Amino acid sequence: MPDRSEFFDNDRMNQTNGEPAPTKMRAAQATPADPPAAAAPSPLPSPWVQRFAAQLPPGARVLDVACGSGRHLRWLAGQGYAVTGVDRDATALAPLATLAETLVADLEGEPWPLPGRRFDGIVVTNYLWRPLWPALRAALADGGMLICETFAAGHERIGRPSRPEFLLQRGELLRLCDGLRVLAYEDGFEPAPPRVVQRIAAVDEPPGAGDPMRWPLAGGPAAGAR
Repeated sequence: MPDRSEFFDNDRMNQTNGEPAPTKMRAAQATPADPPAAAAPSPLPSPWVQRFAAQLPPGARVLDVACGSGRHLRWLAGQGYAVTGVDRDATALAPLATLAETLVADLEGEPWPLPGRRFDGIVVTNYLWRPLWPALRAALADGGMLICETFAAGHERIGRPSRPEFLLQRGELLRLCDGLRVLAYEDGFEPAPPRVVQRIAAVDEPPGAGDPMRWPLAGGPAAGAR
């Protein structure tokens, strides 16, 4: 397993007042040649996640992958979804047990912890472990939505993560979602906090299937309606 010492997930940054928590840092320490750590994400849910998760049906089963201290899990549970949060940090998960199903698991060093389980929505933010992708695709229910947002190539000029194995390459999310209906995709620079990201929302929906008006575009009269 590669050393992931410069990588951090979506919520552990929020456990230490905006600094990457020690539990996510492994063997290597930063050297003078390393770029600075990236600015901490907002403790609020990602607008990308909010925009597309709001289109899931009431009571949808949603999986929050590498959920950390629950930045998105808390919001998803507040929308009435049946949420499952998976993370390797038992301490971070403990306060979330009253809100959702939680599961302590090492997603990188152990078998997929949810064999046979399928979800109407899967959320992955600021986390990249490519060998996990087939399991995520298999866990997406028919008609289910995958919502992903994480660091991309170019971010190494700004801060950590800076190693290629932790950065999506150009168009990579589109390739990983081949066969899904892509509702939206972006690849570029976010100024606040400064970071380079890719993000996608895609649905497991066969061509020609489903209601063509089921997925409103941003700003449309039905946007955000459930």
